[in-house]
Amino acid sequence: MIHATAIIDSTANLAAEVEIGPYAIIGKHVTIGKGTIVGAHAVVGDWTEIGENNQIFPQSSVGAPPQDLKYRGEDCWTRIGNNNMIREFATIHRGTVTGNSETVVGSNNLFMSYSHVAHDCRIGNGVVMANVATLAGHVTIEDNAILGGLVAVHQFTSIGANAMVGGGTMVSLDILPYTIATSGRKRDTKLRGLNLIGLKRRGFSEDAISHLKKAYRTLFMANLKLSDAILRIKTEIKDCPEVDYLLAFIERSERGFSRG
Repeated sequence: MIHATAIIDSTANLAAEVEIGPYAIIGKHVTIGKGTIVGAHAVVGDWTEIGENNQIFPQSSVGAPPQDLKYRGEDCWTRIGNNNMIREFATIHRGTVTGNSETVVGSNNLFMSYSHVAHDCRIGNGVVMANVATLAGHVTIEDNAILGGLVAVHQFTSIGANAMVGGGTMVSLDILPYTIATSGRKRDTKLRGLNLIGLKRRGFSEDAISHLKKAYRTLFMANLKLSDAILRIKTEIKDCPEVDYLLAFIERSERGFSRG
């Protein structure tokens, strides 16, 4: 399962049923779980942990040093879960000591061609990054978020769970969970409403969607200060985990968030 032309460091630990293609390079202190396929000419950099049944396509790069001028070769990690698909020319960089010393990717994600995950990012599960979608350092992408082609996300920004960011959008503020965001003609990013189709496909209940609609209207259509809108939502909507999560995301946002 390992091609004769592949270069594998003696410190690498490959599980059973791992496939390494022609001219692929596996660096120092790499661990790869069973069933993972590393395609031709792909590079897995030093200090990288990869789980099971991942597909790393030809010419992609996982675990390379970060594009950070402060990085001096410290032992920092890239940690990747299971069942991810990393397509051609996609890049995922390791962490830095000025961040968390690791870049973390969950499971069941799709990174399309030329997408980029920078140092110290944290990617959840079920995330889709379309072609040329790009994350700066220290970005968080929560579960089941979708980033369209050519999306660019500013450092230290968070994209909430089940959000969708339209193609070509420049994201400089947090994007709330369950919403759709796109850029206007002036490149200003705004929320366009709830990601209703995505929520229905994910099996969210009608009650949950109804409560989220009410919360969204209160936040952006009731002409209330943010603090007053949050208080009204907490008063009027009880026992809805989705709304509770939305409010918790708002309250912990440090950069601020795009508005409706």
